[in-house]
Amino acid sequence: MYGRTDVTLRARLTAAFLAVVLGPVLLGAVFVGVAVAAVSDQRAGERLTAGADNLRAALGVTCQRLRLAAEAAAPLRERPDAAQAAVGRGLARAIEVAGADGTPVAVAGDLPARPWADCAAPTGSAFAAIAASVDVLDAQGRRVGRASAVEPVDAALLQWLGAASGVRVSALAGPQLTADDTKVVDLARGLVPGTTGTTEAGLLVRRLDPQPGQPLTLAVSVPEPDMQGLYAVLVAVVVCAGLVAIIVAWWLARSTTQPLTELAQAVERVAGGDLGARVPVRSQDEVGRLGQTFNRMTREMQGYVQALTASRDQLRGQLGVLGDTLAGTHDLDRILQVILQTATAATGAQAGVVLMMDQAGADLRGQVGEGLAGIDVTELRLSPGEGLLGTVAASGEPVRGRVDRDGPALSPQEPRCVTYVAVPIAAPAAGPTTGLEPQSDRPPAARGVLALYDRHGFDEFDDADLVTLRTFAGQAAVAVDNVRVHEEAQRLSLTDPLTGLSNYRYLRESLRREVERASRFGRALAVLALDLDHFKEVNDTHGHAAGDAVLAEFARRLRAEIREVDFAFRQGGEEFVVLLPETDAGGAAVLAERLGTAVRRSPVLVISSTAGQPPRRIPVTVSIGIAVFPVHGATGAAVLEAADDALYAAKAGGRDTYRLAGSVTSAKASAEVTPGAAKAAQPPRQSRGG
Repeated sequence: MYGRTDVTLRARLTAAFLAVVLGPVLLGAVFVGVAVAAVSDQRAGERLTAGADNLRAALGVTCQRLRLAAEAAAPLRERPDAAQAAVGRGLARAIEVAGADGTPVAVAGDLPARPWADCAAPTGSAFAAIAASVDVLDAQGRRVGRASAVEPVDAALLQWLGAASGVRVSALAGPQLTADDTKVVDLARGLVPGTTGTTEAGLLVRRLDPQPGQPLTLAVSVPEPDMQGLYAVLVAVVVCAGLVAIIVAWWLARSTTQPLTELAQAVERVAGGDLGARVPVRSQDEVGRLGQTFNRMTREMQGYVQALTASRDQLRGQLGVLGDTLAGTHDLDRILQVILQTATAATGAQAGVVLMMDQAGADLRGQVGEGLAGIDVTELRLSPGEGLLGTVAASGEPVRGRVDRDGPALSPQEPRCVTYVAVPIAAPAAGPTTGLEPQSDRPPAARGVLALYDRHGFDEFDDADLVTLRTFAGQAAVAVDNVRVHEEAQRLSLTDPLTGLSNYRYLRESLRREVERASRFGRALAVLALDLDHFKEVNDTHGHAAGDAVLAEFARRLRAEIREVDFAFRQGGEEFVVLLPETDAGGAAVLAERLGTAVRRSPVLVISSTAGQPPRRIPVTVSIGIAVFPVHGATGAAVLEAADDALYAAKAGGRDTYRLAGSVTSAKASAEVTPGAAKAAQPPRQSRGG
């Protein structure tokens, strides 16, 4: 057998020596390269973070300086030259003092064009300068004007900020110093604040959005670490180590070949059944000791075979404990795969498969497989009574044997085999509790089938294998029960028991997920906030049982009007929320009108729990608020709040109608007045039942 191989023993030993020597070298080189690259990237990221912190501090200092300049220029009547003095001292590049009506009263320095970014109230817009403003007060403390100290956003400011922070600073809306700055700005515009990107020129870029004390949208960048020199050194080290390893491996293989050839011949005799084969021992080196060990091995082989048989029985007992442990997990596919792999290892089977009944109990469907080359287990479908596995599922009885001798005939879809052992997966039926219940000889209904095929060595499966496999099948059935109970408990935790709609907990998760999806694909997401009108009067007049019936009927009508892709939730009490993916304000308004009509069209029929009383018809109407992401809010919470505000506007507008958040926002904007003036009244928040 050894003489028939195309690869010589010397070549194999040489390859083994090379693998032993070069493997750690290559792994070490890769580890060093990856570790150094990771450390370099981490340091670059830390430098960006430190630069961003320093930049914010520098901008904070600038804003404080501008505020000092504005405060110095505020006493215009006492010190008419205060503004010019502040500019001369370098506190600001320009200062403007305006009257109460906004008309400039005094200007010092070259006043840049508007708009200016306010240090106290930063926004994401583009600005030509940053400014800090203070009120100008008269002797009685009344506001008579406003003083603003201004610093233009130009190359000088950006260079000063870069020197103060230790990183390159670029304004996303402002002057660009070089072509690299332009590329940095282009990349930063597409970044999420706080994330890092890399330009083609090898600059690591991070975007900084406005915040208190930092009124500008900026990008900071540092050069990416250069690792080419280190990689060249690593390659040279690996090449040198490889050459040395090849020479040493060839010499060792050559000096070892002859005694190993004699050992190989002795092994061939043992493989043929001659346990009396011996290897001549000519030295006491490692190869000589190997020969001595081989001779001792042949003498003790029979004892080892017996010990292995006993160990196999012990392993079967341990596998039962393993099944108990696996029954406590909730990943059904992983449980069945582990059970199948352990069963094949314990019985010496070459292949195996697990099939489970579908929810309707009509078909067996392939769940997991092991050693089934060329077969897609998930495509395996069998009816109860069809083929070997269908017969086991229908009868509920375990079987073993040979296909050609014992049958039954295999279905065309089943894996081909010579010998088999198959057991049903069925949880043990609960026993009698009083001793008076009739005992049943009928086996419990099968939930699936566990089957193994073709033992190694062409032996048939024995009764011990059947007992072992039944143990695994019992544990698999318990695991299936655990998984189903877990899934049902998880479903109930996300469902409102009265209406059958999703609850507030699932609303938060779904709103976050749908907002992320809408933001990623640039689609709209409409949010409807619904509240039953005068619901408290329904409870007070007809009782809470009638109120529950109204809520359940409203939920039924709500489900009938929305699409399959829409989501309906009970937020609490008589408050509901509907999410409409890929729907704009117009589509949401159409649905709101349809929902209002469906609720208003026919009263809710409530059957009285008191005998002799006729059914009651309770008229119900609903008020609806509409908001659309991202038009009315940049986050899920903001859109939901906008819809809630629109709902209360609908309540204030007479109920039984809907309002769009945009109109509510406009109304609020028109109601805003200057500080100190009275504010327009807002509609009150309605309690449940309103």
